[in-house]
Formats: sequence, C-alpha cells, structure tokens
Amino acid sequence: MASTLVAVALTTAPAAHAVSAPDPATAQSAAALVVTLRYDDSRATGWEAAVTAGVASWNANVDNVKLVRVSPGARAEIQIVATSGWPQATLGPVRPGGQARVELGSQAVTQGHDKTRIAAHEIGHNLGLWDTKPGPCSQLMSGSSAGTSCRNALPNATEQARVEAAYAAGAASRIPTDGRVLVDAG
Repeated sequence: MASTLVAVALTTAPAAHAVSAPDPATAQSAAALVVTLRYDDSRATGWEAAVTAGVASWNANVDNVKLVRVSPGARAEIQIVATSGWPQATLGPVRPGGQARVELGSQAVTQGHDKTRIAAHEIGHNLGLWDTKPGPCSQLMSGSSAGTSCRNALPNATEQARVEAAYAAGAASRIPTDGRVLVDAG
C-alpha cells in the first residue's frame, strides 16, 4: 500500500541461489482478484476535484478494489451527485453490476467541512464502511465528528483492512446491511 514504508535489507546471494523472474501466470492471477467498480460523477458539478482526490485516495490505499471513472451515461455501479442537503451514501460493499449512490451535500461544506474528505468518506460507505463517530481526524470514517478543521481524506490501516477483507478473493461479500443509506448529518 502506498502509505506503508518497508525497510529491505539487501544481501548478495551465491550464483547457485539466483532468484528467478516472477511467474507471469501468478501475476495474472493476482490481477484477476482486483474488483473494478465504475463510477459516474457527471452530476457532481462543483465537486470534480474532490471526487478525483477521494477516488485517488482509495485507489492508492487498497489493493483489491479499484474505482474507475466512466463517461456520462455509461453503466456504473456508483452514481455520485451533488445535492443541497447533508452528504449521504448507500452502504456497501457494492459489487460489480450492483448499484450504489453518493450524495455530496453542500450543507456540510457550508458548515466548513472539507470537500475531499467528504467525497472519500462517502465512497468509504459504498465500499462497506460504517461511520466511526465520534472519532479522531485520523479515522476517515469519523466524518463530521472530527471537526471542520480536519482535512484528512486517507483511510487509516484499520479502514483499509476492512475494505480489503470485504473484497477478498475478488468478490464483495454480502452483508445483511447492504443497501442502507447512511446520512452524515452533523
């Protein structure tokens, strides 16, 4: 993951113990386990940069699910729209072929909350994460309870692990709460 720093010690191995190149079949198998979810943000006017940054945050911090933008009108599992109310989203994990919605409410922005954090947080709901309120700014899913000064749009290690687990083995698990709409009112 992009946020993990790993120290590696290099040693020289004798020629008899040379490391072979990775097996292309293994690499292809690992790539096949990535769940691709398409999103349409064509109705999120004024939120374009925040959505792009929120999606990039998830794509950089989880390995087995990738969010891909589609052209307006193309089939998408996640519909992202701008509204005048409070942000809200369908609780996932959304599966390929499924449907989820993110409403990026301007009421939270009017009260001082960060647009990118809102977008990343609401997408987190689509990926199967509940709110963790009250919570610190370091928890993306603490949402508005972290206060208006919080600008963190990165999922922490626990949030990352929960999304990875929800999409393990290349498929989103079915959770009894699928489809609930979570409203993130202040």
